[in-house]
Amino acid sequence: MRVLIDEDTAVQLLGPLAHVLPRHQVDHITRIKWAGKKDRSVLADAKRAGYDVIITKDRNQLSDPRECDAIKRSGLHHVRYRQRQEGAYGLGLALGAIISAMPKVMEELEASNGQRLVRIVALDPTPARRFEITDPKRDPPSPYWPR
Repeated sequence: MRVLIDEDTAVQLLGPLAHVLPRHQVDHITRIKWAGKKDRSVLADAKRAGYDVIITKDRNQLSDPRECDAIKRSGLHHVRYRQRQEGAYGLGLALGAIISAMPKVMEELEASNGQRLVRIVALDPTPARRFEITDPKRDPPSPYWPR
C-alpha cells in the first residue's frame, strides 16, 4: 500500500515510518512537492496518484461537511492523530504513537474490504508511565551489579 503523510505532520516521521512499514511506500507531501495544497485537492490528487492511506493531524476534517465529502469520495483510508502537547515533547509523543500503531493499522487496512477511518490513540503524557529510573547504589539491578 502507498501511504501519504500530510503536510501538518512532521517530515521526520518519514524515516521511522518507512522503517516499520517496509512492505509499503511512505511519502510526505513536502517530498512530492504538494506543500501548500488545500486538503480537498490533496485527497483527490492522492487517490489519482495511487495512494491508499493518508495520515493527518487535522482533526477538524471530520467536522467539516465538505472535507468529509472529499474524504469519502477519495476512498482513502484516513488516519488521524492528535498532538496533545506542544513542543518537542508533544511531537515525540505524537510520533511515537503513530510509529507504534501503524504496523497493526496497516495489517487491518490490508484486510479491510473498503475505506476505513482510523484514530490513533495518543500516548499518555505522564512520564512515569513510560519509564522508571533506578539508583543502582540504593537498588542494584542484580546480584552481579558491582558495588
